[in-house]
Amino acid sequence: MAARKSKKGKKKKTKPRRRKWSGRVTAKSNALDLKDGIFSQRDPGKIAASLKRSAERSKRRKSDPYRSAMSMLTFYINRAGKALPASRKRVLERAKDALRDLFGKNKSR
Repeated sequence: MAARKSKKGKKKKTKPRRRKWSGRVTAKSNALDLKDGIFSQRDPGKIAASLKRSAERSKRRKSDPYRSAMSMLTFYINRAGKALPASRKRVLERAKDALRDLFGKNKSR
């Protein structure tokens, strides 16, 4: 373990950094086999189309393809939290709208 000195001169133990479990979920989801780098694309239509394709091809999902695709997208947005730049969040929110259009669902409120 790494140690560092605090303001009063005492050594303070720091925990080693661990990988986040949420990264594993998007990489190795049990419900969807996602294309690498899907959430880093700039085109909301491509993101939505790829999620739809993955959801429709998956045999391991527990709900309908629309819900699986939308929940994976929402999960990614929520887990990124404050670290997600506003420009990326806008693209991903537009991808939600594109996904709704692809599945023929109405926009929420």
